[in-house]
Amino acid sequence: MDMDTNALHWFQQVAEGSTVTEVSELGTVTQPGVSRALRRLEAELGTPLLRRSGRTLRTTHAGAVFKQYVDAMLHQLDDGIAAVGQLIQPDTGTVALAFQQSLGTWLVPDLVRTFRAAHPGVRFQLTQVRDELHSAALDGGQADLEIGTRRPRDLAVHTRRVALEPLHLALPRDHRLAGQPGFHLAEVAGEDFVSLRPASALRRLTDDLCEQAGFRPAVVFEGDDLSTVRGFVAAGLGVAIVPAPRAGSPESGAGPVLYREILDSGAVREICLRWSAERRLPPAAELFRQHVVTMATAGHVPVLS
Repeated sequence: MDMDTNALHWFQQVAEGSTVTEVSELGTVTQPGVSRALRRLEAELGTPLLRRSGRTLRTTHAGAVFKQYVDAMLHQLDDGIAAVGQLIQPDTGTVALAFQQSLGTWLVPDLVRTFRAAHPGVRFQLTQVRDELHSAALDGGQADLEIGTRRPRDLAVHTRRVALEPLHLALPRDHRLAGQPGFHLAEVAGEDFVSLRPASALRRLTDDLCEQAGFRPAVVFEGDDLSTVRGFVAAGLGVAIVPAPRAGSPESGAGPVLYREILDSGAVREICLRWSAERRLPPAAELFRQHVVTMATAGHVPVLS
């Protein structure tokens, strides 16, 4: 049996909801050409794969079963093409990278800068994602790699820790405890807290640290991002557990918010690199993954303090 890979691609697209007209326009082939290829495919298999439902085509039971194997085969074919491309041109292509907003001021730019020094032909498609525990990994499958702090259990995704980031207590500058260099969280058990929403990994960590200290934080303001949290702390509306300010960042200078060390154990958050366990990475993305892992293993991605 000699099947046309173009026909398999067209069958896959139609089975996923595209019309024959749309497939022909995308594939620069005539509509009758697509229809003939689909009929030949059905003839080779000896059974209808598609049935008409109104103006659209839907898979028959045989078509739905066949599509699972077509998907797997075409994925394998894509992986093989990518592997050959990596051998021929490993320093070109685009890396689709998702990362949390708070890491876009230091870690991600540093990693991209050091990578592009060796691979200047590689481009990056950058997307910011939230640290929500239950949101889809890898920007819903649109990204090759993700750098962030959320670490949900997902067998379809590989996870590699690359750094630890300490957490500090953010206080208004005129707070009664502003003169202390560090705190046990029990000392601020009676304070109002400002935090991210409950779906956030940082919020979960905040709640866990406070529980270990013997209290439940009175969260009176919830925000969607750390800049909002810091703004409410600056206005004197509460305290917050946030990532320690990075040297040279706007937060590290003199301002309305003070950052103090949390003396309780476990006041850090993991920063992880994540990638699919089910698909081979495109060549450029695999190069960048290796770069990040090498940097972390060599200690060039700092364990912050």
